[in-house]
Amino acid sequence: MRSTTSELNWSGTVTYTAERVLRPTSIDEAAEIVAREPRVHGLGTRHSFNDAADAPGVLLDLTAIPTDLHVDPDRRTATMGAGTRYGVVAPEIDRAGFALHNEGSLPHISLAGAVATGTHGSGTTLGSLSTAVRSFEVLGPDGATRTIDRDDPAFDGAVLHLGLLGIVTRVTLDVEPTYRMRQDSYGSIPWDTFTEHVAEVHASAYSVCSYTVFGDEVSEVLLKSRVPDGADDVDVPSELVGAPKLPGSPGDDHRTARDGSVGPWWDRLPHFPIDSVPSHGSEVQSEHFVPLRHAAAALEALRGMADRIQPHLHVCELRTMAADRFWLSPSQGEDVLCIAFTWKKHPAEVAALLPDLEGRLAPFGGRPHWGKMSSLGRDAVEDLYPRLPDFRDLVAAADPDRTFASAFGERVLGS
Repeated sequence: MRSTTSELNWSGTVTYTAERVLRPTSIDEAAEIVAREPRVHGLGTRHSFNDAADAPGVLLDLTAIPTDLHVDPDRRTATMGAGTRYGVVAPEIDRAGFALHNEGSLPHISLAGAVATGTHGSGTTLGSLSTAVRSFEVLGPDGATRTIDRDDPAFDGAVLHLGLLGIVTRVTLDVEPTYRMRQDSYGSIPWDTFTEHVAEVHASAYSVCSYTVFGDEVSEVLLKSRVPDGADDVDVPSELVGAPKLPGSPGDDHRTARDGSVGPWWDRLPHFPIDSVPSHGSEVQSEHFVPLRHAAAALEALRGMADRIQPHLHVCELRTMAADRFWLSPSQGEDVLCIAFTWKKHPAEVAALLPDLEGRLAPFGGRPHWGKMSSLGRDAVEDLYPRLPDFRDLVAAADPDRTFASAFGERVLGS
């Protein structure tokens, strides 16, 4: 086990307040820490842009525990260490003949962190990464392991848990037979044309992502198309709502191939190659989810503050996500448009913008990403999540002495 003194998140904009960060190399070692420490909280790959992963006492980093992948072809599941990064395990799952239904744009994040915060890829018919969870093992306050699966009445409340139910050590995911994909680039699309056809655009392939800075256009749309089983390729449109298919690029150290070439799912679903360093942390992020039926109106509302957004913005990526049943999911109950801002490293300026930005999304039920910057406090969050009282009861039953409590959980959730 190693104790590290690093106190910053990935972007260097959040300073952790924990006394120590411990990095056990086995689940038994992690269990011993949980059993002896009065306050413990899980820490993933530090890609949160708020203090959701921070807590007093000890932060427990499980990324050094071996992946120990087990693929069960009969049950169509893959079980692995929760600290494993998607980019590490996805090729292994593929070599076993199977695939995940989706991945995030960044393959360097951990399974446990992605699942606990509702992180997602893109696809109008695809659920978040949390929806692939079949079961997971979690260390309770006494260090004992409990398994929570889909037969558990509390499963829908426990999967997306923000680290407040315990330390997740292993996760079992649904898998399916492996498949191949291609990625094609289209653009640009005039703003009014895009907003008129936003749902159509995002339903035009297995996974779709669009980019804008809230000017007169959407500059690029990426179609990630799934190749049918047994086929060598799949037909893609020559244009998208009038925008031509671009030559694209074959991929490099920074981006996956966008030239229509066919490759494995794990190298086409993310935007960044698994062996790359996608960024040097020169950014902060916020992300906001609105029902897909309100997509055009919500985007127009944000465009009204474009002159204030643009000086601090790298780019805004638009994605979609299918509805699910998880109590704290941003897509609980309804398909959503995900409005993801990659801001310049201007945390104070972005924080000053967010109250107005989120206020403009409030009429559409805008929900924030749990791992990114937001101005919303407990009262606003309470209104957005009708099952939040049930989640508080779940946390109180699992952790009566508040071993896993965090300042974020208390401030935003009252848990």
